[in-house]
Amino acid sequence: MKPLCYSRSLLLILLLSSHLFGAIKDKSAMVYYGKHISYPMVGIHDYIIVQPSHINTYTHGFKIYKNKIYAYVSIGEIDRDIQEYKSIKKEWILAQNEAWSSDVLDLNNLEYQEFLFTKMIEKQMKRGFKNFFFDTLDSYQLYAKTDEQKTKSKKALVHIINTFHKRYPDSKLIINRGFEIIDEVHGSIEAVLFESYYRGIGGDSLSYKKVSDIDREWLDIYLRKIKAYKIDIIAVDYLKSEDIDTSKWLVEKLQKRQMIPFVSVKSLNIYGKSSKNAIKREIFTLIDESRYDRVFQSAHTQGATPLEYMGYIQKIHDINKGLPKVEEMSQYAGVIIWLNTQAKDQKALIEWLLKLKSIGLKFAFANSFGLNKNEYLKKLDIQMQTPSTSMFDKSTILYQDKMLGFEINPSLSQADSYYNILKGDALFKLKDSLGNTSTLGAIMPWGGYSISDSFSVEIAGDNLWSIDPFAFFSKALRLEELIVPDTTTKNSKRLLFTHLDGDGIINRVEWNPNLFSGDTILNEVLKKYQIPHSVSIVGAEVNTEGLYPKVSNSLEEIVKNIYALKNVEGATHTYTHPFYWKKIINDDLDEKYRLKVKGYKFSIQREILGSIKNINQKYIAKGRKKVNTVFWSGDCLPTEKVLEYVYKNDILNINGGDTYITNLHPWLSYIAPAGLQRGDFYQIYAGVQNENIYTNNWRGPFWGFKRVIKTFKLTNSPRRYKPIDIYYHFYSGSKRASLNALKSVFEWSMAQDVMPIFTSEYIPIAMDYYSVSMAKEGDLYLFDGMKNIKTLRIEKKDMSVDLASSQNILGFSHFESHTFIHINNAQKVLLKPSLTDKKNIPYLIGSNGNVELSQTDKNRYNFSFISHVPVNLELFIPKKCTFSSSLKIDKKVKDSKLKLKFSTAKKVKIDVLCR
Repeated sequence: MKPLCYSRSLLLILLLSSHLFGAIKDKSAMVYYGKHISYPMVGIHDYIIVQPSHINTYTHGFKIYKNKIYAYVSIGEIDRDIQEYKSIKKEWILAQNEAWSSDVLDLNNLEYQEFLFTKMIEKQMKRGFKNFFFDTLDSYQLYAKTDEQKTKSKKALVHIINTFHKRYPDSKLIINRGFEIIDEVHGSIEAVLFESYYRGIGGDSLSYKKVSDIDREWLDIYLRKIKAYKIDIIAVDYLKSEDIDTSKWLVEKLQKRQMIPFVSVKSLNIYGKSSKNAIKREIFTLIDESRYDRVFQSAHTQGATPLEYMGYIQKIHDINKGLPKVEEMSQYAGVIIWLNTQAKDQKALIEWLLKLKSIGLKFAFANSFGLNKNEYLKKLDIQMQTPSTSMFDKSTILYQDKMLGFEINPSLSQADSYYNILKGDALFKLKDSLGNTSTLGAIMPWGGYSISDSFSVEIAGDNLWSIDPFAFFSKALRLEELIVPDTTTKNSKRLLFTHLDGDGIINRVEWNPNLFSGDTILNEVLKKYQIPHSVSIVGAEVNTEGLYPKVSNSLEEIVKNIYALKNVEGATHTYTHPFYWKKIINDDLDEKYRLKVKGYKFSIQREILGSIKNINQKYIAKGRKKVNTVFWSGDCLPTEKVLEYVYKNDILNINGGDTYITNLHPWLSYIAPAGLQRGDFYQIYAGVQNENIYTNNWRGPFWGFKRVIKTFKLTNSPRRYKPIDIYYHFYSGSKRASLNALKSVFEWSMAQDVMPIFTSEYIPIAMDYYSVSMAKEGDLYLFDGMKNIKTLRIEKKDMSVDLASSQNILGFSHFESHTFIHINNAQKVLLKPSLTDKKNIPYLIGSNGNVELSQTDKNRYNFSFISHVPVNLELFIPKKCTFSSSLKIDKKVKDSKLKLKFSTAKKVKIDVLCR
């Protein structure tokens, strides 16, 4: 925004009436012009105003919140440093605004008006923006000096705004100020924004201005108009960055006048404060990628899963790219320094950490300090000493906190140096035979640390947690206990999906060489187990122009028969199955890193979108669901560039992750998180690893995939980390042992309390996790961005929900120590947890299908169930209520619970009437 002058309209808020502070149901706004937007921070707001050039419109978060994101457009002037400036004609320029290095444009010029629509607005629409924020509406005051010029310019503004509304009737518009034309444009705008009365001058100080009687009289006129038109008013105010977190008093002043408040710094590049504010979910994690990619580092392989289970999001940052400015850290709930080597610039690191300390942002050291100089650690109240004589083998424990010994007890070996704290509470303290002490873990005023074997221990290549990561990170970073968006469960049922990588469809069957493995998978798995299956193919294995032209007709017939099944959806496993994605250079991949197809010119386009188009055109029957998913091949490590390609083309992606916890390796580090971020994009991981891993890279035993059942059990209890994902290849159909193992896995999985879904349904659930935004006020919680993810988890058993005070809640259920909250068909959810169940409103306890609840009146509840398999359901029905069904049933309510299990019906309606 460009505040050109402090007109009387800026003082409007003084005359507005009082309102309660911080009501979570109140509308709120966020104006963020920074370059790296955090959707968990902005998504909770009703109005999100951004600089469009700073927004990647291909991300999942943008698509989730698109309908309430407004792109900034300057109407009255144009910056000289933007690309569009080159197309500005000299005759359009009527004045200069040197304060903003911009030129003021002639609003009356019809050619400029068309340029504004086609080159400024429609350009952003093509990028994905739908709604807009018009700024600099009053810039004409710099050239319009006479009343006639001013009147003419105002008319031009009215024409532009109303033309926008006519051209783009589905788009919404916010204007900056423009009170004097409100009568002519009120039907075309959603809200009015302006910088408010309590205005910070340059972010350095506050200027308190008195309102004269003339101003008050003038403002009263516009106040009545705006209130009559029921237009929202957003009041933006400024403070110093260090004062933002204590700006409640200013938000309160604005709210009391029934404004939508927003308080930020003048540059608008931080996440300021409004009437409701997001809970911070992101954990900044500092690593060193100079030697190893993030996917192989313990920060990701060990750290991401416990953070995600607690509802937080790990945001990895490579220290070699520099340390961010402290004022850019406002979105983070905490910071983890996870450096496996000493920092190259220790002075810069400690200075940065001290700045974090000064603003109260907690940080924790994981495994090591990355600092090996006493002068630096002393600034953190840690005294480092390197003993002259090694007595490490004769240590005794002085103190061990209960959070130690999570998977293994820490050894008595010291770190390279001794550490003693001047402040804080020790977690693990040793003493050697000479009386020297060392504290290898502690909770400190600024956060905490756990280093060396007090953090984790490596045994035979396995990483075992010495310290409880859930307790340590929570306590060190002072993390809030969150209600967690859950990717594993829906309507109380553990999610079950199955996805098949296309490798080996051509393999001959051991007991009948006339059959391909594709035949046995089709007839003995896909047809037999009537749940959703997601099946991919490797194009070069199947297509006539591929590797096996002599049998391609037979293989293509198998594929067509597979994709003709109603319980099957298609996917691509690429065209030539790249083995190492990082070896792609300049959109080319050497033949030694992929399948060798004669005459083929490699490209990412042909591998992914080209393969998808080929499948849709050749193998998917008319009227069937089109393919839109890639199952990563080879090392399953797509680069940021490749991920950007699939997001730009709206393609879903999955694979990777290496979850294969078993009795032999029952450690948390063998459970991967839901995905990995590269740049602005997420690679979504498979739920578990495939049979190739369980059979020792297909060397045997070929029945080894049975062991995935233990993985399913260990990722379900005592914590449910993962859905059930039966992930395998076509070649499992080529051997009797592997086929029987696969059947055992299907039969066990289908016997569990599950909701079967397609893989294409799971991927958006996992993607949602990283963009869900949440806020809390008292005992009320507000969630937004829950488009696909439909479960909230409370890590307490026997919790309940105040259904009368909540919105878009279907019901709740309990599993071990968890309470699962079931979400209706809505993206925005209001939740009031309760310790007691009032038992006066019917609700969903569980179902194996999607459920939608509607109310025709306050006493009638209509539940609609749709499942991929025959419906089973459980409803709580109060004693005062009766029910009816769309299907004939003879089941009665027992203990206020209605349990129904249908043998064939996949669609059921239950109506509940309460008197």
